[in-house]
Amino acid sequence: MELFDFEHNFGIYYPPQELISLLDFQNKYYKYSNGFGLFAEGRFPIQYLSKEEGFLNQLMPFADGSPIAVYSLWDDGTDRKLNTMPVVVFGDEGGVHVVAEDIFSLMQLLTFDTPISVDIDKVFFYKDTNTYEKSLHHELYKSWLKENFQLESINDTTKIIKTAQEKYKEQFDCWCGKYLR
Repeated sequence: MELFDFEHNFGIYYPPQELISLLDFQNKYYKYSNGFGLFAEGRFPIQYLSKEEGFLNQLMPFADGSPIAVYSLWDDGTDRKLNTMPVVVFGDEGGVHVVAEDIFSLMQLLTFDTPISVDIDKVFFYKDTNTYEKSLHHELYKSWLKENFQLESINDTTKIIKTAQEKYKEQFDCWCGKYLR
């Protein structure tokens, strides 16, 4: 995917450098984290939820998760840089959750190397050690993350998700509730 195409996900903003770097990595090593991939679909994946401008203008979808989930930056209106905006996820069965407090936390979640699960009531990552198969370029991804961002791999996703939800869940749910009923 070309950067020009990826830029469309961010409307009037330029994509955060961290996601541009991840895009470069993804273009070389596509299979680096099970069930995750950056995309260039703009707001299309979330327009089915609400067509209201207030909703669409504060979300920047940039990746999909498997089975069917959409990751988005949420502009909470506090003029923060894009790389520090909360990351939210929309599931295909109606679940909407804060999953990471920023892009750095999301990139750490990807070191768990399993698809995200988005239920109505919760969001989580689950790894069945009996059936888990490591992504082809997962070790390269973990090395790249450490080398470029000094971020460690994780063995448990709960802390990152819990921290993000403690910080942003109430505010996000209130905001989102105005548009999703």
